[in-house]
Amino acid sequence: MIERIISFSVKNKFIVGLFIVALIGWGSYSLSKLPIDAIPDITNNQVQVISQAPSLAVQEVESFITAPIEVAVANIPDIIELRSISRLGLSVITVVFEDGVDIYWARQQLTERLKEAEESIPTGLAKISLAPISTGLGEIYQYHLSVRKGHEKEFNPMKLRTLQDWVV
Repeated sequence: MIERIISFSVKNKFIVGLFIVALIGWGSYSLSKLPIDAIPDITNNQVQVISQAPSLAVQEVESFITAPIEVAVANIPDIIELRSISRLGLSVITVVFEDGVDIYWARQQLTERLKEAEESIPTGLAKISLAPISTGLGEIYQYHLSVRKGHEKEFNPMKLRTLQDWVV
């Protein structure tokens, strides 16, 4: 089999040469149409529900906010995964959908279910909102900007805010 291919290639150099040139041309064309990004978006379809309740402890956030929202959202079609994290005064619920699902349809479904979930959450306890449409390459990161002892007079809240906005 290999001998036949080699024999054909040696006898028909022009045809083999044309085939190689065509293959190189097709490869160059395909390479030019290939969508290349600095950081490719490899994330899935996901929508995040962020609830802020600054006066609640972690266990209260979990039981009063996170659990009712998870129950209301769980029966939306085409959900692959539902995960949440509850922290002091903050609840983040990430709903991951199938790849073919329209993100606007998914957000609409979540908005409808959040209206239902708000009935089981005590009034005025939390501010619930959907996170903006973005990739999953970013995460929520919490930090605390404080002044070292002995430097309290140098930094007032306005200077700390400026540092947070422009330096951190």
